[in-house]
Amino acid sequence: MLPRPEVTPLTEPYWSGLAAGELRFQHCRDCGNAWLPARDECPRCLSRSHDWQVASGGGRIISWVVYRQAVHEAFVERIPYNVAIVELDEGPRLITNVDAREEELAIELPVRLRIDEDDGLHLPRFTLAGGRWSR
Repeated sequence: MLPRPEVTPLTEPYWSGLAAGELRFQHCRDCGNAWLPARDECPRCLSRSHDWQVASGGGRIISWVVYRQAVHEAFVERIPYNVAIVELDEGPRLITNVDAREEELAIELPVRLRIDEDDGLHLPRFTLAGGRWSR
């Protein structure tokens, strides 16, 4: 069983958005900054005036690492697997997975959002924008 996130009133719009097929991020009404993960105030200007917006689904790889040893028993059968930082077209960055072989990953590579249900959780994952490979 996958480790479970703690869903709070602050993070509930994120998780319910994924369940509805949307990746939602917070957007500051004062300075226009956009961010993930959820927090009470804008990390740029500290305003508490923000709303949730829906991501377009596009992004690019900023960085990644390939795990060859599981950090949790739920991931043993997934080895090797990547953990990537993807920057959405709208600006926020998130930690996720890219459905691609290790040799296909590259910085700045465009990716597309795919929301997967995994062990009862809806999770944002990405595929290569060119669709060169898929499991």
